Amino acid sequence: MTIEEHLENMEQELGRIKRRNRWLLGAILLLFGGLVAAGSFKTWVTLVQAQVTGTAKEIRARKILIEDENGKMRAWLGVNNDGPALSLWDEKGTPRAWLTVGHYGPRLSLWDEKGKTRAKLDVSIDGPTLLMWDEKLNVRAKLVADPDGPSLELHDEKGRTRFAAGKIKTISPDGKTIEFPEFSLILYGPDGKVIWSAIK
Repeated sequence: MTIEEHLENMEQELGRIKRRNRWLLGAILLLFGGLVAAGSFKTWVTLVQAQVTGTAKEIRARKILIEDENGKMRAWLGVNNDGPALSLWDEKGTPRAWLTVGHYGPRLSLWDEKGKTRAKLDVSIDGPTLLMWDEKLNVRAKLVADPDGPSLELHDEKGRTRFAAGKIKTISPDGKTIEFPEFSLILYGPDGKVIWSAIK
């Protein structure tokens, strides 16, 4: 065998060794990557299990969406422009409750099955206010506890005040604002005129 043939055989063998080494290196890298991925997956599973079992110290998120078994949105917890908020939906996908804390204070709004506001509770710097509407969106009841004193108003189906108690501010039929002392009880007729009162 000549020197040239011997060198050519050595080059071919060296090429085969290089190719085999590349495959071996690729297999090692693939195995290493698999081990790293498996370790990461195990760590992720452990974290999820810790959160589910309540052992996680802290969960951070900008919003949390909760769906039912049919994939329908049932709850939303997050932060909007006004502040933190929680919204709840019924099984038909209609929002029914909204709780938020904004610059005005905390607010709870409740809606009927048609999405109309039926009740709202606000707590502002002046105190809490509870409002209730009928399905035509007429205010039917208003309860206020402000620094001037508590008051309760009940309205008929046309939104006219029919009963008032406490520290009351009302508008007369001729458009004048009337203020009654804290311990007052007034009944109004359908025309807005007082039909009975006890004012102290």
